[in-house]
Amino acid sequence: MKVMLLNGSPRAKSNTRAALEECARVLNGCGIDTEIFDVGAEPVSGCTGCGACVEAGRCVADGGVNAFAEKLRAADGLIVGTPVHFASPSGAVISFLDRLFYSAGGSFAHKPAAAIAVARRAGTVASLDVLNKYLSYSQMPLVSATYWNDAFGQKPGEALQDAEGMQTLRNLARNMAWLLKCIELGRQNGLTPPEAERGARTNFIR
Repeated sequence: MKVMLLNGSPRAKSNTRAALEECARVLNGCGIDTEIFDVGAEPVSGCTGCGACVEAGRCVADGGVNAFAEKLRAADGLIVGTPVHFASPSGAVISFLDRLFYSAGGSFAHKPAAAIAVARRAGTVASLDVLNKYLSYSQMPLVSATYWNDAFGQKPGEALQDAEGMQTLRNLARNMAWLLKCIELGRQNGLTPPEAERGARTNFIR
């Protein structure tokens, strides 16, 4: 089993990446493989709503989105991490996720997922709300912990000094490992995911 971790920070040695590395360390200790994928420091274009992905089966703007989509399709779970910029997720991770879930979100159903946010002081809960909407919309079971999935720090490495924050993220990782193993056990015993109803699409303007 494997969990993909998406680092929405443009900084290679950010507190967000340190938080994801702590999650990965605990997952590895529980027998779960991990890979951290960095959105990177280059500008990330947003979704233009062109609809070309419907025909192409992939995002035509790419920018790492398609590579990550393939990795996530092959994986069993997802953790998205973001720094807080102006009380919301980084613009890069929002643009990345818009295109990822618009072009490939239907193939991620029933993979356990979680979001984590790291801030100097505030905005983490609002950021988690934004990120969780991508996951719940795509039928990805949200993994919880013992508090909100956040940590605090400004300078690189300071988040690791947030004892309760790191404790929460470790509990999150353990809960994800447990859920992944429960799903695998169910699969081995013939339990398959439910089929979602489709077809009804209602507009609010008649």
